[in-house]
Amino acid sequence: MTIPDSGFLMDDGASCLPIPPEEEKRIVNELMEKSERNLKEGNVYYVVSSRWYGSWQRYTQSGQQYLYSEESLDSQSSNQVSSNTGDRPGPIDNSDLVSNLGTIEGDDPELHRNLEEGQNYTLVPQEVWEKLFCWYKGGPALPRNMIMINENSYSVEVYSLCLKVVDSRDNSQSVITLSKKASVDDLYQKVCSLKGLELEKVNIWDYFNKQKSVLLARSNKTLEDEFLQMDQEVLLDVPDDGSFGPHLGANCRNDLALVALEPSRLPRTIAGGPTMSNGCSAGQTFYKKSSFSSTSSKDDAYDSLSSISKADKGGLAGLQNLGNTCFMNSAIQCLVHTTPIVKYFLDDYTDDINTQNPLGMRGELAIAFGELLRKLWSAGRTTIAPRAFKGKLGRFAPQFSGYNQHDSQELLAFLLDGLHEDLNRVKQKPYIEMKDSDDRPDEEVAEESWRYHKARNDSIIVDVCQGQYKSTLVCPACGKISITFDPFMYLTLPLPSNATRTMTVTVFYCDGSGLPMPYTVTVPKHGSCKGLIQALGAACCLRPDESLLLAEVYNNQIYRYLDNSMDLTNVKDEDYLVAYRLPNRGIGKTKLEVLHRWLERGTSDSVKGHDRKLFLTPLVMHLGDSLTGADIEKAISRMMYPLKRTCSPCKIDNGFASKTSDEPFDNSSDDSGLMNHEMLETDDEDSFTGELAFHLSLVEDTRASVTKPIQKDTIIKPALTVKVLLDWAEKEHQLYDSSYLKDLPEVHKSGFTVKKTKQEAISLFSCLDAFLKEEPLGPDDMWYCPSCKEHKQASKKLDLWKLPDILVVHLKRFSYSRFLKNKLDTFVNFPIQNLDLTKYVKASDGQKYMYELYAISNHYGGLGGGHYTAYAKLVDENRWYHFDDSHVSPVSETDIRTTAAYLLFYQRVKPVDPDVQVGQTSQSHIMSS
Repeated sequence: MTIPDSGFLMDDGASCLPIPPEEEKRIVNELMEKSERNLKEGNVYYVVSSRWYGSWQRYTQSGQQYLYSEESLDSQSSNQVSSNTGDRPGPIDNSDLVSNLGTIEGDDPELHRNLEEGQNYTLVPQEVWEKLFCWYKGGPALPRNMIMINENSYSVEVYSLCLKVVDSRDNSQSVITLSKKASVDDLYQKVCSLKGLELEKVNIWDYFNKQKSVLLARSNKTLEDEFLQMDQEVLLDVPDDGSFGPHLGANCRNDLALVALEPSRLPRTIAGGPTMSNGCSAGQTFYKKSSFSSTSSKDDAYDSLSSISKADKGGLAGLQNLGNTCFMNSAIQCLVHTTPIVKYFLDDYTDDINTQNPLGMRGELAIAFGELLRKLWSAGRTTIAPRAFKGKLGRFAPQFSGYNQHDSQELLAFLLDGLHEDLNRVKQKPYIEMKDSDDRPDEEVAEESWRYHKARNDSIIVDVCQGQYKSTLVCPACGKISITFDPFMYLTLPLPSNATRTMTVTVFYCDGSGLPMPYTVTVPKHGSCKGLIQALGAACCLRPDESLLLAEVYNNQIYRYLDNSMDLTNVKDEDYLVAYRLPNRGIGKTKLEVLHRWLERGTSDSVKGHDRKLFLTPLVMHLGDSLTGADIEKAISRMMYPLKRTCSPCKIDNGFASKTSDEPFDNSSDDSGLMNHEMLETDDEDSFTGELAFHLSLVEDTRASVTKPIQKDTIIKPALTVKVLLDWAEKEHQLYDSSYLKDLPEVHKSGFTVKKTKQEAISLFSCLDAFLKEEPLGPDDMWYCPSCKEHKQASKKLDLWKLPDILVVHLKRFSYSRFLKNKLDTFVNFPIQNLDLTKYVKASDGQKYMYELYAISNHYGGLGGGHYTAYAKLVDENRWYHFDDSHVSPVSETDIRTTAAYLLFYQRVKPVDPDVQVGQTSQSHIMSS
């Protein structure tokens, strides 16, 4: 592949002159921002390995993090990419992204399938690529074009459409790639150029599933609009008799022809257009209020539906997997077995189509879903290929346009919201200003909020799928209470877990009162750093006037500080954590970071940087204002005092140094550990052991490559963090014992594999209780208190106020952290009948809220791939079926409760007779809408 001229290469082909990493970062950031301001179709982006790009980011200290799966890390070569912070990366290495299989015509490298942005690769604008290539060389170059998804929405087409061209003359097969935005005419030209044929003498057919069903007529229509799928076959037809023309396919259309593409076709298609079989003849239509039918009247349609044998009734059709679309098939099967939804889409919903809603999809998503539902309920057991629906889905939700595995809950959330907007009966949404509760009765505020919501949102989805929360916020400072009532479409319930993990953290005494001491504590596996700090505080006997500053050390530097709200899933067992013991009164003051540097014998400040290496564990303490070099020396002397070999040995008890007459300060002082200028001036100079032996340098850049020697009269500029290099040589090693700062223990060292014990099952009600539990908001989600006039970390309590007829419960099995994706395989014991939620509903309406399960979306396996299936109940038969893509089979009700359950679909029921048990389906009435 030819690399575009970067404009930065010299005439002799030599690379650009090297520049400092900070300058590289600045240039790239500017080019990134410029590209963001100039998004348009046709812009060129380059695919770059996340492994290489991450090493470049570490080199330039960008601070951004990327998520790597264990599989991707293991499979990628690291011989040219250094993982050490500060090391300049080698040449750009995209070899882990490509597989040159030789199956595609042309010389372009082929990307591995199922790569994920951010995890496997990063997209950079062409200008950024040219700079990186200028500085580092390497490759291969992987350019990709930006395409327009819809108005004001753009996406980079990382994977072009790959089509298999079958030549009808000899059944030979060739593989070509085009953009999904390429026209059918572009397809003809590429095929004819490949085969050496004239455009006027060929026809190309959609050959999906090896069925010659639709003639792809030459036009400007895009391949995406023709619903061509990745890796599918198209048939090159070269008739011997020279007969060509549109008549070849005029009477032979497949299921794609049923999807309305223009609003003008809505009445005919939606209100009962002909349902075509997989062959070339029209079949019967079974739609109510039919205004058009090629072969039968409306009455004939009802007769046809009622005359179908029980074995051929609808609802038992499978969905073909189009390539990692099991997540979509699972969610669709659950939704098309939702009784109110089925009744709605089998009826005439033409009048509800909202083509003007700017939040919708011009009605196209609802139409595509409606046609798919009708096919599934009229196809008997024939497998349906949901190509038309997948095409519409990918157009309006680009995240689902490729062929990667996705989350069925994310698909369901988008689909329900999209159907609502496409079917919203409110054509012009009124502006409504919400009122504060102002101590009014909850019933009044809730009814008002729901009325306002319905004034702007009125659809079948709102009618049957939406409920209402009561949200209560309490300000921790003034006690102000704010109550709001908000709609919801599904409940996302956490899975309470009793799982724990042991973590080892080394605690440093920054006032010189003790030696570093590692502590191993047990904390909840899915807890937060706040719990870890509390456990460490108890273990090390933290005083009330002290706090712990938690940090991760990487390559002998502070890699990051861990705040209280951070999930412990962000910390790997292989990480190195430290906790610095600091006085509370120093919070908000300047932070001093002391880095240790080893100087080889005979070296000086003039030697090259690679002769001086960072080692040992950094030290941290708080400083006051108006600091000088002398203040820095005294502060470091305090921290280093326990390590000094020449002083009288300190008696160490559980990590603390016992007081002796030689100690230089009173540890019980209120100012203990806070090294401010005033305190250092008043300390007894004679209590220290003379001049500090170390040579100190002030770090003036992020990579510790630019330093300035510190003298006693050096004025330290105020800053949030001051970094100082402490140089060690042989003399310093004789004076101080550095072994206490070496070899930090890992968070958890696995000596052997412990056999997993069977985890105790939890009930659905315990998940609901955990969801409704009061808890404080996170620091990134603080609430603006109207009384305090500032953001506060308020406590939040959710309650259920109004429940819908169709209740979707999302079991939150997946968690994401900086390094790992985790799945909880906890068994949740959920009711199939008689789910009684009455006590959870706070509205005093006197109603019973009883539910019956009718569908489940299952996820098997881990997050690296896994597989989705569905269980769904045919209500008329009172029988459960297992939908595994195209395979449909009966399943016993006793077998549907598994650890794979991910989405639970419940329908509200009410007894015809109060004395009848709700679980007796045959004697109960299922509420519709």
